[in-house]
Amino acid sequence: MQACAELVPGPTGPQMDEKAKRRASEEELVDGDRPLLGCEGLVRKLHEQAQAACWSLSVEQFAFALERAVRKRMSASGLTSLQREEFLCTLHVEDLALAHACAMGQEAAWESFVEKYRPYLRAAAAAILKASSTSAEARELADSLFAELYGLTDGKTGERSLFRYFHGRSSMKTWLRAVLAQRHIDAIRAARKFESLDEPDGDGKLHEPAQTVVTPLADPHRSRYVQLFQIALAATLGQIEARDRERLRLYYVEEKTLAEIGKKVGEHESSVSRNLERIRRELKECVEEILKKTAPGPSLSDEQIALCFEYAAEDVPIDLGKLLKQREPGPLPKGKQGA
Repeated sequence: MQACAELVPGPTGPQMDEKAKRRASEEELVDGDRPLLGCEGLVRKLHEQAQAACWSLSVEQFAFALERAVRKRMSASGLTSLQREEFLCTLHVEDLALAHACAMGQEAAWESFVEKYRPYLRAAAAAILKASSTSAEARELADSLFAELYGLTDGKTGERSLFRYFHGRSSMKTWLRAVLAQRHIDAIRAARKFESLDEPDGDGKLHEPAQTVVTPLADPHRSRYVQLFQIALAATLGQIEARDRERLRLYYVEEKTLAEIGKKVGEHESSVSRNLERIRRELKECVEEILKKTAPGPSLSDEQIALCFEYAAEDVPIDLGKLLKQREPGPLPKGKQGA
């Protein structure tokens, strides 16, 4: 977020003029043809934050991925400059940089992606199929996605990579799992279309096509993972400082803008953005630590912990307002205990 002048009571004269100009700038609609115009400094900051240079992505190349994300976010009523900057600051920019580098055919990025996400994709495929992650079926479903991600068509790579649909609004893992589940459903539907072309049965009649589509089997551990996540999140929120609790309440419960939060807590908007990012990072790390230490039975693997986050994000309404009102800290266990 671009830096702004420190808020002080009773501005007059030039200070008032500057504030009026800034408010007008924030309310100005983003140019649909040049969606990043006016936030070049933020783009450079996000390029550095995403470590895009590790994949040999220039600022201009990374900006192209950000532009696509902003265009996807824009509605018929448009997008103000402030809304654009708030949106950009919420993106999973490291994942976005990796995806864009893979789509561009950067070999180092692709090798890193395969090493990091192949085990996760196989675990996700196993959950969809209700099979072992080492089974041939799970490996086949997971690995079938790589050709589409790589953009391999007729032996050539190019603009057909599925990564062009990743805009960084969710994490890479959440997006991959959604794509994998959809591909599995698509395969089932495609198979069903050909049932009416089978050989005639004993009465000389063709088989009737199925009236319903078989959906993927649910993960039998889903409810347990969701419960573990909720317990860990409640315990983590019970430990955060009052000032961080207030920032979260204002942003997620009252849905205040960064500017409004800044006025409430006496911070620059840029500081509010940085603090929210810090709080989200610390919450994630703490929840992961609790899940590793407190889950009953065998320790959760990294893939299982990732599923805890995804299942909670997909279909569990979390009442942050209620959780943030709880003043008593939840226990952060030392060592392995029952959840």
